[in-house]
Amino acid sequence: MAAAATGPGPGSGPGDSPEGPEAEAPERRRKAHGMLKLYYGLSEGEVAGRPAGPDPLDPTDLNGAHFDPEVYLDKLRRECPLAQLMDSETDMVRQIRALDSDMQTLVYENYNKFISATDTIRKMKNDFRKMEDEMDRLATNMAVITDFSARISATLQDRHERITKLAGVHALLRKLQFLFELPSRLTKCVELGAYGQAVRYQGRARAVLQQYQHLPSFRAIQDDCQVITARLAQQLRQRFREGGSGAPEQAECVELLLALGEPAEELCEEFLAHARGRLEEELSSLESELGPSPPAPDVLEFTDRGGSGFVGGLCQVAAAYQELFAAQGPAGAEKLAAFARELGGRYFALVERRLAQEQGGGDNSLLVRALDRFHRRLRAPGALLAAAGLAEAATEIVERVARERLGHHLQGLRAAFLGCLTDVRQALAAPRLAGKEGPSLADLLANVASSILSHIKASLAAVHLFTAKEVSFSNKPYFRGEFCSQGVREGLIVGFIRSMCQTAQSFCDSPGEKGGATPPALLLLLSRLCLDYETATISYILTLTDEQFLVQDQSPVTPVSTLCAEARETARRLLTHYVKVQGLVISQMLRKSVETRDWLTTLEPRNVRAVMKRVVEDTTAIDVQVGLLYEEGVRKAQSSDSSKRTFSVYSSSRQQGRYAPSYTPSAPMDTNLLSNIQKLFSERIDVFSPVEFNKVSVLTGIIKISLKTLLECVRLRTFGRFGLQQVQVDCHFLQLYLWRFVADEELVHLLLDEVVASAALRCPDPVPMEPSVVEVICERG
Repeated sequence: MAAAATGPGPGSGPGDSPEGPEAEAPERRRKAHGMLKLYYGLSEGEVAGRPAGPDPLDPTDLNGAHFDPEVYLDKLRRECPLAQLMDSETDMVRQIRALDSDMQTLVYENYNKFISATDTIRKMKNDFRKMEDEMDRLATNMAVITDFSARISATLQDRHERITKLAGVHALLRKLQFLFELPSRLTKCVELGAYGQAVRYQGRARAVLQQYQHLPSFRAIQDDCQVITARLAQQLRQRFREGGSGAPEQAECVELLLALGEPAEELCEEFLAHARGRLEEELSSLESELGPSPPAPDVLEFTDRGGSGFVGGLCQVAAAYQELFAAQGPAGAEKLAAFARELGGRYFALVERRLAQEQGGGDNSLLVRALDRFHRRLRAPGALLAAAGLAEAATEIVERVARERLGHHLQGLRAAFLGCLTDVRQALAAPRLAGKEGPSLADLLANVASSILSHIKASLAAVHLFTAKEVSFSNKPYFRGEFCSQGVREGLIVGFIRSMCQTAQSFCDSPGEKGGATPPALLLLLSRLCLDYETATISYILTLTDEQFLVQDQSPVTPVSTLCAEARETARRLLTHYVKVQGLVISQMLRKSVETRDWLTTLEPRNVRAVMKRVVEDTTAIDVQVGLLYEEGVRKAQSSDSSKRTFSVYSSSRQQGRYAPSYTPSAPMDTNLLSNIQKLFSERIDVFSPVEFNKVSVLTGIIKISLKTLLECVRLRTFGRFGLQQVQVDCHFLQLYLWRFVADEELVHLLLDEVVASAALRCPDPVPMEPSVVEVICERG
């Protein structure tokens, strides 16, 4: 009757409600005001043509020059509720503490800098005073030395002039004697094969003979020498073209021919052609070793052969070319660079083919030694032929191989993690198939964690060889910066941790109502593994990485807190999914037990149904399983009669009074209305609330899902008198055992009360069973 008196009657109209014409008038004014704003282009923050923004004269603006604290506090007290005032106070306290901390830090830093500057100035004064004394002594000594030197020069001036004249006469006589003997000397050198000596003689006399060729005696000597040098040049060219000698002998021939005045362009082309033939033979030998028929040589042996053969020969060619044809200028240098670039590219292609065959395992020692020798060998040609870019190309190959090894180790870590999961699956499934007790989850977790950590340490030790001090390329900017930060830390370690979290989260997305084929124990183990990574392992691994690789790169890296947050979120998702899976398993049993029974014609209950015993057994098993990995958690204080409590639906006078008039023919009120009103004053239960990392929270979530499923199934059935009594017996049995698993026993009582109440609402003849009888049946069951 109270609801009928307070609620609107069927005859009430719009004019009778409080929202009549008086309430609609302000609404129309607001709409008209909004249309005027749209017409004049005003925003919500603009009033009376003034732009939006804080007023500079506003005394309540914290950042304004005219801020008045009393006015600001008075405004807060008038306009803000208590909760907002407390939030404002908390925010101000936090800002004040932050400013105090910043101020202390600033004072300490400036104080240390001031002390350091004072010490530096004191040291500078002492150093400059000593330096001034030393400069004075130095100036005095220099003056004394200058005086002695001037005296010695004045004393020996006359003797020096006479000795100079006599020496000049003697040198002229020796030159004349050499010129007269030159043809005979050249002939003798040619006969003995001393071509170098003959060319040197010719070079010494060429300028003098050219200068005095108008004199008959000198002209005769010049003619004889030209005949002899022509025959010498012919013999040298023949020796060079035969190509039977080595590179040093050929370079000597070219040098002598150039000294005799032969055309440099022609000799340059012939020199490079001969060098190309010898180097191509070395490349062909290396390529034959990479053929499909013979087994590929050891990578270290291969790089040694290439370094001693091809790279050594290229260095000799480059050094001889630059020494012989330096007069060619930029054109000659570019020709040599193109020559080296072409052959060097072919050599690099062969090296990369061999390195691509080096799959290997986790040990990189042999590969790093091979790359070190490869890089060291190319230092000399890289310095001689800077324009060819050989050193840069070799460094790029080393960097590319290092990146590929990082990818290989990342794949190895992922495979190791998947292998650990496979081992856990087999360990969980094998005992169940054999009918034996399974291994402890704690032992499985320890094995997985130690195995993954050992693989991570092994990978770090393997890639750390690339940054060893004795390795020639370790001082390159890439290996001091990007390789350490972006390659090892971000690409390998952070990439694996995120890959592990993604793999773990993929078990939460498995299809099927029961979570697919993923064992619930695996979900629980992975959640604990991710939680352990969040609490300690991630910080330990990244600290170990930073210590080993001394990251110097300024590129942004993933903070530890971000990775820990991702691991914690993964652990939460896995634990929540575990709760849902286990809750769905129990819910499926309860749903089938309700849907497959005829509750209208059921017999009077004498025992607890077997499915309820199975629910308690499964819940107890889950409690033991979760307790192996998670702490107990916090429970509310339990009442002393938790195990003896009977439901209010059949033992409480309040509930008896609530249901008694509802099931009599003369009931004046709707029972559904009474039930809904009662729910308004009961505590709302969030079935899928967030799960905490403890056993109590996990079991509470599973029991809430199970009992909520039972409640919804009961609401869809119609019960007879004995069906209602059976529900009472089952719920009391569940209450006897389930209250000890949850954080708050009232949660179980409320849900089971709701189940029995829903069954009573759907019973045409609701006659509850006596509480003493229910207790006897449950104790006997």
